[in-house]
Amino acid sequence: MKFIVALSLLASASAAVTSLTSESYSEATAGKTVFIKFFAPWCGHCKTMAPDWEKLAGEWEGSEVGLIAEVDCTADDSKDLCESEGVEGFPTLKYGDPTSLEDYEGGREYNDFQEFAAENLKPMCSLNNINLCSDEKKASIATLQAMSEEELGAIVESVSTTVADAESHLEAEIEKLQAAYEGLMAEKDAKIKAAKSEVDFSLAKAVLGAKANTPSGDNEEL
Repeated sequence: MKFIVALSLLASASAAVTSLTSESYSEATAGKTVFIKFFAPWCGHCKTMAPDWEKLAGEWEGSEVGLIAEVDCTADDSKDLCESEGVEGFPTLKYGDPTSLEDYEGGREYNDFQEFAAENLKPMCSLNNINLCSDEKKASIATLQAMSEEELGAIVESVSTTVADAESHLEAEIEKLQAAYEGLMAEKDAKIKAAKSEVDFSLAKAVLGAKANTPSGDNEEL
């Protein structure tokens, strides 16, 4: 009986993490400041993080302000959501206004998550909480709201293009560095091979070792 009670208490202390899909995202996150883990079931780091993330979700369960959630980017009903948020690696953590998530770049231990959530999962300036915005931010919002969909679309497309170009440039430069690295490694190997081929290097080392460990009198030829 005690064992059953213990299991019951353990289950109640560990809440399931809210799982978001492309369809449920807007409704599930409405009015909340979120902390979301984008993951893949096969990801080793994701599996390692899972217990801490579940524990954190349990602490924030029922909160009217903050939401700890996760998105399985391999699921058919979530792939569009992951693509729209620019998720490329796993796990990817994002937080903030559900309509404008920011990348989390803090530590990956439970205490890091707990401290970050306590400091950041609170009402924040957004379209749904304009009263929390500074006068400068309110002015920016007003300016953007006065624009047409075409104008706003052009802004988003321009920034998205810049991001894509920057990522492409980075990948190209990394490929160049990789090629240079491989070339240098090949050059090094060739020099070492050439140096060793000029003499019987292994045998020379063996003879040197033997001489160093043999008394000088024993080295005289008979």
